[in-house]
Amino acid sequence: MASLPLAAIYGPVLLGGFIASVLSGIITAQTFTYIKQYPTDTRITKSIVALIWVLDSVHTSLVCTASWIFMIQWFGDESKIDYIPAPLAISIALTAFLTLIVHCFFAHRIHKLTHNNWRISVPIVVFAFLRLVTALVTTFEMIELQTMTAFRHNIEWVFTAGLSISCVVDVLVTTSLCFTLRRSRSSYSNMDRIINSIILYTLENNALTSAATIISMICWVTMDNLVFLGVHFVLSKLYANSLLATLNSRKQLQEERSRGALSNELPVAFPGRYQSKYSKRLDPGNKLEINVERTIEYEAAGGLAKQNPHIPSESPPPTADPDHIASNVL
Repeated sequence: MASLPLAAIYGPVLLGGFIASVLSGIITAQTFTYIKQYPTDTRITKSIVALIWVLDSVHTSLVCTASWIFMIQWFGDESKIDYIPAPLAISIALTAFLTLIVHCFFAHRIHKLTHNNWRISVPIVVFAFLRLVTALVTTFEMIELQTMTAFRHNIEWVFTAGLSISCVVDVLVTTSLCFTLRRSRSSYSNMDRIINSIILYTLENNALTSAATIISMICWVTMDNLVFLGVHFVLSKLYANSLLATLNSRKQLQEERSRGALSNELPVAFPGRYQSKYSKRLDPGNKLEINVERTIEYEAAGGLAKQNPHIPSESPPPTADPDHIASNVL
């Protein structure tokens, strides 16, 4: 790696650190949004949000410190090009720990949504812990071996296995949620639109994290530079944003359900309103119209006219209550 130009070595680190810092700011904004909108959430949920924010702040500090060591402290020292700063190695373990929290959060949601079906939630948790173990081994070996060349030569497969397991967990979470939600559909069109939007929301959110993980793994396997590291800096931010966006979208979904209309707009890993180009296909804009006719019959009785109003009653179709789905998925 020492024979590569400095732009190919330090450029991805600088760019990845910049993007990670921007996403960290979005995480902070989402955290304050959560504190403002959901003051009555359980202590466990509040603790998870607080832990996510603290770990993300520490991760950002480690990324900035590693960039400082690479570009300032070791500036002009070609003998240090192949060395791995300790903050960089620690950031990999911290990324895995953040990923574990997010995966366990979704595993818990799936467990509740499937009525405590351990056969679905347990594999997700097991693979998530395996991902953490591989990251801890990676961090320990990076600190022990000190150079990227030695790490690639001795234990490259551990880092590759960790990224692969992370992709597997993302696929398991997405498949489980989408399959369970599809089974929850009813004959009521408004309820189906809510479920369809949640399915799209789940697919798009997990697609971001899965794509970033796959890109990082491909760069790690095929490139002899630090491009994989720049992408890896962003991974933890995407997972944290995914969890916070999931929590912050609940009120919007409940408000639109109470109005009887769903805008198909949910935040996807970032705050604000996001509209999927695919969501328009799920809501063709059909409106339910109910015409109520009032007929009055006149009967002659003793020279006086009696009027009997008859108003046909319209009983709403039975619907599945989305509170259970919304509370467990969003």
